[in-house]
Amino acid sequence: MFGTESSLSMFLNTLTPKFYVALTGTSSLISGLILIFEWWYFRKYGTSFIEQVSVSHLRPLLGGVDNNSSNNSNSSNGDSDSNRQSVSECKVWRNPLNLFRGAEYNRYTWVTGREPLTYYDMNLSAQDHQTFFTCDSDHLRPADAIMQKAWRERNPQARISAAHEALEINECATAYILLAEEEATTIAEAEKLFKQALKAGDGCYRRSQQLQHHGSQYEAQHRRDTNVLVYIKRRLAMCARRLGRTREAVKMMRDLMKEFPLLSMFNIHENLLEALLELQAYADVQAVLAKYDDISLPKSATICYTAALLKARAVSDKFSPEAASRRGLSTAEMNAVEAIHRAVEFNPHVPKYLLEMKSLILPPEHILKRGDSEAIAYAFFHLAHWKRVEGALNLLHCTWEGTFHEVSVYPKKELPFFILFTAGLCSFTAMLALLTHQFPELMGVFAKAFLSTLFAPLNFVMEKVESILPSSLWHQLTRI
Repeated sequence: MFGTESSLSMFLNTLTPKFYVALTGTSSLISGLILIFEWWYFRKYGTSFIEQVSVSHLRPLLGGVDNNSSNNSNSSNGDSDSNRQSVSECKVWRNPLNLFRGAEYNRYTWVTGREPLTYYDMNLSAQDHQTFFTCDSDHLRPADAIMQKAWRERNPQARISAAHEALEINECATAYILLAEEEATTIAEAEKLFKQALKAGDGCYRRSQQLQHHGSQYEAQHRRDTNVLVYIKRRLAMCARRLGRTREAVKMMRDLMKEFPLLSMFNIHENLLEALLELQAYADVQAVLAKYDDISLPKSATICYTAALLKARAVSDKFSPEAASRRGLSTAEMNAVEAIHRAVEFNPHVPKYLLEMKSLILPPEHILKRGDSEAIAYAFFHLAHWKRVEGALNLLHCTWEGTFHEVSVYPKKELPFFILFTAGLCSFTAMLALLTHQFPELMGVFAKAFLSTLFAPLNFVMEKVESILPSSLWHQLTRI
């Protein structure tokens, strides 16, 4: 009968100290190379290579959730609320409060002769337009085929001409959208065009709704018609808000959110929060925050700073830094300070704009979450709401200046776990290699003891198997 324990002991005894030196040295070299590559990859792409490979390739094979597929599913038609919660947070978002190009952005061009939007920003918008306003079957309908080319066109006048050409064929909702966004020179003109778009878009939506289950082509058309309808209704609500009909705008936004509750990717609640703050309906603002300020949903400056504003409103009118330093902070003041802390931690760029330490410019059409562009977009519309609450900006200034003035700007890249792990592994193996080189005999004894301990459970199992199985059968198995 073959003795596994004796063979293991024989194998360990044949290993010389040079083997252990070579083994630990090679392990240290390999872990060091992995650490260098991980660090380079992290510095270039901002994420761990091992983590990205495990999430992107290994996790789906093991039955995990594919974040990208969830994201695509949610962004297309919002299949379920659970999908919405499992979507990983994006970095670049379309500004929920973006201005109208023709009626608002172009005013800057008329006055200064310069473009208010960057090429990169407009390129992202062009991609959005093609995603939301077109589908693969548009070539089958002449007007939609023209608009499919129009959304790809870089020249504004060419886009506008194409929209007029499409309207000569039939009532095309996306053509009205383009004209409302880019040709209308006032909000009133834009609203008129959006109302015409609503009439055409609602008809398309109802027709495609009846046919959506008849094939993938019809599903794509229905998804596109849904996006068009939501976009039109949202912009109509924003027109009402711009024209001073704020209560009407709030009703339109609430109705839209009830009609399409799963399309949270449009962030319509941020439009609603801004309108409710204008009405000073703080109880309603709190109710909206209670629904959307959730740990499973993507945060935003609007969510974080609106929550801070409501907490500050309860104490800011009587707040005094001198008095607070003497008697300490009350519970309500502590809650307000903590809310401001959370907001500033999320986006530290916002206070300088709210405190008018940096000049505001026109907000972009896309924002980088937790970046300067998001701070501009937030402060552009919400500075007035902070000024309306007595003492709120003073409390923000005291809290921010005393705690966060020296905080580095976001994003501060935290080292991923695998970089820390490989660094520790490299250090450990390098130490083993050094000790083995200096004390080969002693480290050899430790290595043999460690391997013997490591294989002890296996030896125990093998002994049990030998005692249970017949000797002849065991002899045949060991020969194999």
